Amino acid sequence: MKRKRKAPPITHPVAAYRREGDTVLIEISLNQVAQLFNSFDPSPFHEKELDDEADRYIFTAAREIGADKPFKLVIHMPADAASTPEARAIEPAIRNHFLYRLQTARRDLRHELQRGRISLVIGLAFLAACMVGREFALALVPSAVQRILSEGLLIIGWVAMWGPLEVFLYGWWPIAGTCRILERLAELEVDLRPRHGHAPGAPGLGPAHGKG
Repeated sequence: MKRKRKAPPITHPVAAYRREGDTVLIEISLNQVAQLFNSFDPSPFHEKELDDEADRYIFTAAREIGADKPFKLVIHMPADAASTPEARAIEPAIRNHFLYRLQTARRDLRHELQRGRISLVIGLAFLAACMVGREFALALVPSAVQRILSEGLLIIGWVAMWGPLEVFLYGWWPIAGTCRILERLAELEVDLRPRHGHAPGAPGLGPAHGKG
């Protein structure tokens, strides 16, 4: 009888990131500053929107690490690119980008909770109407259909309550969790590091990645 192989231990996603002391490093490798930003955004440099790939990587990494743990963004780039005025504006630009996302997420959270409150009022009113209808059914409808009608009204009334319950039990907390991550990213520390060649372990961005 063959012995079953033991499954490899499951590691926490944070183990995939390098550390410096207690600080977890989110690392990116660039060849030029422009790779970090959306090339179609006409805004001033410090207000530019991040490239989708960069936004997704930084946010996902922060979520895996956790909002309660210390982390910073380390950007590896050629020495000549790291000394430009655009490079010095990277930190405020990234913070502005995630601050805007945070404001949008907070607005989404308010709208979700408002939708839940309105749905709750409507649901309670409908449930009350169904209960009143049920009492009339019990009193006035012949016994042959009384049970079916009364139970049907009761079920329909409680089904109508699922909308607000879904919001307050499940709908709001993913948005609140996103807000916690974005609050950290809106104050993200960015460390620019000149490099020669590609930094090991740091993903590259854009079509220029991998060129010398």
